[in-house]
Amino acid sequence: MSGIRRALVASPTNPAEVAAHELLAAHDWVHPDEAEMIVALGGDGFMLQTLHMLLEKHRNLPVFGMNLGTIGFLMNEWRPDGLDARLSRARPFRVTPLVMTATTVEGDTHVLPAINEVSLLRETRQTAKLEVTVNDRIVLPELVCDGILVATPAGSTAYNLSAHGPILPLGSQMLALTPISPFRPRRWRGAILPEKTRISLQVLDPGKRPVSAVADQREVRDVARVDIEIDPKRDLTLLFDPEHALDDRITMEQFVA
Repeated sequence: MSGIRRALVASPTNPAEVAAHELLAAHDWVHPDEAEMIVALGGDGFMLQTLHMLLEKHRNLPVFGMNLGTIGFLMNEWRPDGLDARLSRARPFRVTPLVMTATTVEGDTHVLPAINEVSLLRETRQTAKLEVTVNDRIVLPELVCDGILVATPAGSTAYNLSAHGPILPLGSQMLALTPISPFRPRRWRGAILPEKTRISLQVLDPGKRPVSAVADQREVRDVARVDIEIDPKRDLTLLFDPEHALDDRITMEQFVA
C-alpha cells in the first residue's frame, strides 16, 4: 500500500483532529484531488459527507474510515499503529446510492444522491397523505402517515431500523420501503423491493399537508412528487478490516436486543 497515493480527511472535532495530527506525522499524504484512496477520521456522519464529496466529484475512490465519533457503524476501529498492513488486508464493499428527483409545489426540480435513505416527512401537525407507486403501478392510493422512507442495505440499520423497517444484507440487492408512523392503512408495515424498482411518491393535498423530502442530510421543502431509484453508475467503495466487515455488522444487528 506504500505506493498508493492516500489522502487523509478528518471531522472538525477535537478527537479526530488530534488523531489526524498523529497520522500526518507518521505517513505521507496527498491532497484528496490527487489521491487513489482516502482515510477518513470521524463518525458515520462524516463518512457520509466524505462519500457525498466523492459523488459530487464523480470519483469512486476506496474509503477506509476509522471511528472517532459515536456509533461508527460505517467505520473501522481507531488504531494508529499498523495502518499500512490494515489497508493492505482491507476488504472492499460496494455501496450503490439512490438518486432522488424531487419536484416542489412551485415546479422546481432537485436531483440529489442518497447513500443511506430518502425520507419524506410531514412539515406541520397535519399528517401526510401520499400516493405510492411502484414501477408505474399505484400500490397504495392513499397512505396516511408521518412520512415514508426508502433505504439501501447500507442504510437499513440507520433511520430505517428506527422506523421498524427490515435490516437488509449488504449483498441482497434490495430496498426497504418503510412507513413512518402509518395511520391508514394501519396494518401496512412496508415492503422489501428489488433494487432496480422505481418508486414514486405523490403528495396529496400538499397545500394543506406540506411534506419535505430528505436525501441523507439534504432537505427539499414543500415537495409535490418524489421519484427514487438506484443509481448504478455511481458506485462507492468502503474498505473494512476483515474482522470488522460491514456485511457481518449488518447481519449481527439482527440479534441486538
